[in-house]
Amino acid sequence: MGHKEDLLEGAKRCLLEKGYGRTTARDIVAASGTNLASIGYHYGSKDALLQQAFLTLTEEWGERVSLPDGEEGAAPLPADPYERFRAVWAQLIGAAEASRPVWKLQTEVVTRLDDDEKLREAIKEPQREGRLGIAEGMLGIDSTVEPEKARVAGLLLQALATGVMIQWMVDPDTAPSADDLTEGLKVLMGEGS
Repeated sequence: MGHKEDLLEGAKRCLLEKGYGRTTARDIVAASGTNLASIGYHYGSKDALLQQAFLTLTEEWGERVSLPDGEEGAAPLPADPYERFRAVWAQLIGAAEASRPVWKLQTEVVTRLDDDEKLREAIKEPQREGRLGIAEGMLGIDSTVEPEKARVAGLLLQALATGVMIQWMVDPDTAPSADDLTEGLKVLMGEGS
């Protein structure tokens, strides 16, 4: 790896360990084994590097929790929409504890958006792309084939994921399971008990 990649990896580690607001350029340099000048040379500023590291972490999280439907050797997702929904949420909730540092970071970043317009602008488009990615990764909806279906499914999944993960962060003992969410969906659809 070169300095650029080392900086990105170091910044990712710092974000997960220290958070967005407490990570300094010196922290990144120490974690990456590079030098201060490398930050400006490769990323322009510490803030630009942190933004890229944050976006990379959230993208990597999305890849980890995506279901492998269609991948070689992967079992196909259930055809029944409720069973598919349950499988999606079992995957996401199963990764809740391992995902905790990323969700803690995301929560911190959201609280900074009112005061950091550059950060807000930096994450707008990736958030939109993330909606489409989560629709494809979790439900197999190709946004190039069904753009509106992918958009609305992505909006719902993104909203649910945020709420579910916050509940897991606050109180894992009463946070929803995949079964709870599936049964709740059935109630909303007028099909549950």
